[in-house]
Amino acid sequence: MATFKGGRSVFDRTVSGSQLKWLSVVDEYTRECLALKVDRGITSEDVIDTLSELFAMRGVPRYIRSDNGPEFIAQTLRRWLKQVGVGTLYIEPGSPWENGYAESFHGRLRDEFLAMEIFEGVRDARALTASWRNEYNTQRPHSSLGYQTPAGFAAARAASASAPAAHAGSLGQPCS
Repeated sequence: MATFKGGRSVFDRTVSGSQLKWLSVVDEYTRECLALKVDRGITSEDVIDTLSELFAMRGVPRYIRSDNGPEFIAQTLRRWLKQVGVGTLYIEPGSPWENGYAESFHGRLRDEFLAMEIFEGVRDARALTASWRNEYNTQRPHSSLGYQTPAGFAAARAASASAPAAHAGSLGQPCS
């Protein structure tokens, strides 16, 4: 596994005005949204829990690229990542182009989801978020993936990895 675009948080509000915060983790290579968690707040411990689950399911990436939000630069998270052998790549403050995949993803999240939904509360936001994430991964082709969906591209990559050597690597190498 190459690099997860881990970190970025996006904010919105419920109908009553309570804050909601989303944590996203996007795979740089497959463009899959691996995690999209919503709660009233996100801590470094929440990030560790989310990444632990992903590492157990998907393997440990070489790097996590993130912005400099407090939950991503916390010593607790940095120590844990070092213990599991994952490097950190922090984007320069005020330089969103260094995290282009995540910026593009968050633009879609805002325009196509957050701007279109009204959230009654956290439970409602979680259900709607899960549905949107599923649609994003399984129904939306991406030009950068040869007009395949992220889930389709990942499945094709996995199939080619288990194919005989003559066919392996036909989809290219993961970005690092």
